Amino acid sequence: MIFNKIALASDHAGYKMKVMLKTYLSEKGVETVDFGTYSAESVDYPDYAHPMAAAVGSGVCEAGIAICGSGNGINMTVNKHREIRAALCWMPEIAHLARAHNNANILSLPGRFITDEVAKKTVDLFLSTPFDGGRHTVRINKIAQYQ
Repeated sequence: MIFNKIALASDHAGYKMKVMLKTYLSEKGVETVDFGTYSAESVDYPDYAHPMAAAVGSGVCEAGIAICGSGNGINMTVNKHREIRAALCWMPEIAHLARAHNNANILSLPGRFITDEVAKKTVDLFLSTPFDGGRHTVRINKIAQYQ
């Protein structure tokens, strides 16, 4: 793994997967910081996504994993932060490209649409893939210029 301190956030729809991934990462020796939610009771994902994105953006955490039902809402929310490049990934190959080509720092997962096994493989690739740099750096530097 190239990241050792991972921020986690979810809404109620992503809660079960977040708990599973927290345990999975802990067993691999990866430190996690859980920004909530802490139950399957209905909540609003921005309440947890914003503090998590702020922690990643400030460097308190090296990367993040955000989970909601479709992955879309929480992904849109964390991407409102200038320092964040979150990628919605539903298979390992997309997570690999998000890191290698886009230097994504938050992985967004669709908790209701992927299995735990796919989630684990996707997280593994996201957290172990280095950024390729080169021509991709120029593109990434253009992303935030309009905010």
